[in-house]
Amino acid sequence: MKTQVSAHLTRIIAVTLVFVSLTVVAKSDLELLVDENFKETILLHKELVSIPSLPANPEQMLENIHWAEAQYNNLGFKTTLLETPSLPILLAERVFDPSYKTILFYFHIDGQPVNPAAWVQADPFVPELKEQDASGEWRTIDWQTLNQRIDDEWRIFARAAADDKAPITMFLSALKTLEMQGEKPKINVKVIFDPEEEYGSRGLQSTLNKYKARYQADYFIVMDGPAHDSNKPTVTFGCRGIATASITTFGAKLPQHSGHFGNYSPNPVFTLANLLSSMKDDNGRVLIKDYYQGIVLNPDTQKLLNAVPFDGEKVNQALGIHSAEQVGANYQQALQYPSLNVRQIGTSWKGEGLKTVIPEYATANLDVRLVPETQGAVQLDKIKKHIEGLGYYVIDRDPTDAERREYKKIVKFNGSKGVSAFRTDPDSDFGLQVRASLAKGMGEEPVVIRMMGGTVPIVPIINALNIPTVIVPMVNMDNNQHSPNENIRIGNIRQGIHISLSLLNSEF
Repeated sequence: MKTQVSAHLTRIIAVTLVFVSLTVVAKSDLELLVDENFKETILLHKELVSIPSLPANPEQMLENIHWAEAQYNNLGFKTTLLETPSLPILLAERVFDPSYKTILFYFHIDGQPVNPAAWVQADPFVPELKEQDASGEWRTIDWQTLNQRIDDEWRIFARAAADDKAPITMFLSALKTLEMQGEKPKINVKVIFDPEEEYGSRGLQSTLNKYKARYQADYFIVMDGPAHDSNKPTVTFGCRGIATASITTFGAKLPQHSGHFGNYSPNPVFTLANLLSSMKDDNGRVLIKDYYQGIVLNPDTQKLLNAVPFDGEKVNQALGIHSAEQVGANYQQALQYPSLNVRQIGTSWKGEGLKTVIPEYATANLDVRLVPETQGAVQLDKIKKHIEGLGYYVIDRDPTDAERREYKKIVKFNGSKGVSAFRTDPDSDFGLQVRASLAKGMGEEPVVIRMMGGTVPIVPIINALNIPTVIVPMVNMDNNQHSPNENIRIGNIRQGIHISLSLLNSEF
């Protein structure tokens, strides 16, 4: 019996060794090239991240732009600096075959401001390679360690290391890998480098009228943002827009002593609280008439949304909440509806300490996350009509003395229609092609996000170009984006190169 077991184990080991051997042999030449040149890719990323990228310093931003310009010139691309009222937009383009489809790729090359004192390193613009110790702390290791081995769990810490210089490096490395292999992409490539995304992309938006024809392409892919928290390849097909508003209620013309005028002079804070409480029910659903009008989640859409991995209990525990609002049946469904958020409330007294006063006004600042079925101006008008329906005299300025005497209930309402949402149908020809490209190239189906919760400032460009658009996020979700100790996981750089190769090697 022991002999039979031993023979059986020997056969299993032999088959396993053959399988492993075949797996190694089956690795494509491109995959081998990515691995062989991976250290150089990491050092290229280090080089780019070492150039500070704050638009407040135009000279350093131009250094970033010229760095990217030189890289693409070396790859045979035509590069152009498009003038704006602020920093120039870098456009790189190359036609590999006139019969191919053209894809416009978007990256931003600027970063968020920094507070060096909050970073666990001397300089946020001097990248540090770190590994996690047994206690979970990140400790710095020497860059020379790359000569011995490269661990996918290591991370590079620096401002803009993930957002958005990691995707810039990933895509560039993919193009270089194809060139080293003597191959070319199966698409024509245009690339926009935006130097002011973190500050609203005003320069890029200002170029639309003049350079819209230069940006035209068959499809548009935005390479920005974090992947799904499972770290699987991800495709995002839309993002919410944003509109803003402020609501102010009024009491007496000046703050009043709460002892002298308590129970006599109306307190605008209670007025505001009652007004706000009329807008949502206890489950978080907006009560304003027709607020969710036009939004229908058919069975196919619900199936797509429900397929996104999500652990509600884990998220609620991390947030420290008992339960989620019931706008949607789950997180992904909730993102398909416009939100109504009170982001700040204030009264007249803003100094230190407390005063026993009845404030003269109370203001709530709102933001409304928009979806494609809703427009900012329309949603704000619904809010305004809701307030009027409660008997308020609504104006866009402070009330006059005569209005104070005439109207018991006065609200000052100001709004900005903001930025619209966008969404590409995940089941459109382009949507299916992108999904199939990543599934083929990465060996697994990507996580499909119908609509991300946030807003990107380039939505006006997406809407103006009017071409099918997706977002392909590639950095780790826990990258501390916009925060101190921003980082990129080494394994995500490797994965991002393969994602980029999957797109470049696909015949759209």
